[in-house]
Amino acid sequence: MPDNLPSDFIGYSPLSGHPLLSLSGADAVAFAHAQFSSDVAALPLRQWQWSAWLTAKGRTIAVFQLLKLAEDQILLVMPDADADAIASQLQRFVFRRKVRVEVRNDLSVTARFAAPEAASGAAIAQFGADGIELDMGSDALPRSLRIGAVADATAANGDDIDLAWRQSDLRYGVPRLDAAQREQWTPQQLGLDRLNGYSVKKGCYPGQEIVARTHFLGKAKRALQLLRVADGTASGTQVLQNEAAIGTVACVAGDLALAVLPLEIAAEPLAVAGVTATPLPLLDGLAR
Repeated sequence: MPDNLPSDFIGYSPLSGHPLLSLSGADAVAFAHAQFSSDVAALPLRQWQWSAWLTAKGRTIAVFQLLKLAEDQILLVMPDADADAIASQLQRFVFRRKVRVEVRNDLSVTARFAAPEAASGAAIAQFGADGIELDMGSDALPRSLRIGAVADATAANGDDIDLAWRQSDLRYGVPRLDAAQREQWTPQQLGLDRLNGYSVKKGCYPGQEIVARTHFLGKAKRALQLLRVADGTASGTQVLQNEAAIGTVACVAGDLALAVLPLEIAAEPLAVAGVTATPLPLLDGLAR
């Protein structure tokens, strides 16, 4: 996908597959801090960060953007996730905390391949009465994302921008996990360190012991690699080298894929589904 997109992509278009989940109430920040991989307590107000929800064994259920809108309001942008199922699962951990978990069907996400008007880096900008703008790119590939009322979404370029956005996520090393790849990978294997998506210094959260042990003992032996593959490649497909399986495709977008491969591999050709797979460099600049 070229860095300079056609003018059709300059305006904001609806972005499907990005449900929104809110945590509200006096204990919203404390609850999010105890459940998710990032340091929510240390995140300044009106800023966002990458985060993840893990199993007790340190496997990734979902990767998302966590927005701290107020001391009693957290908003999650959850690409590819089953927000209703996650809301139901999170509800089991609420106990007596003062927090409400709610899927925000009243809000929608739009996006464009251009620099934001006001947001910058992790800083959230507001437009209109209830709209939110996020900086989702860098100088190498500018992107903006807006969250607002469903009625504000305009139907244009929907299918085209969905694929283009997914491909750009993969180019930045953002894993887009389908159902079959959830609870399969550790944050390190998915390269969430590149996004500052987990903390090894804050208190306990599900999977924290596995994440910290892997980090401090230096036991991470696999990481993400961006590959050019054949259209139609499925996630879960093995990556072969000299006819031996050395890794697995974790997510796909058109002819791009993120595969979990050993940190050290021979300089021999790779193949996916019988077709040569070409390694590509990941873009930097999306850590928050």
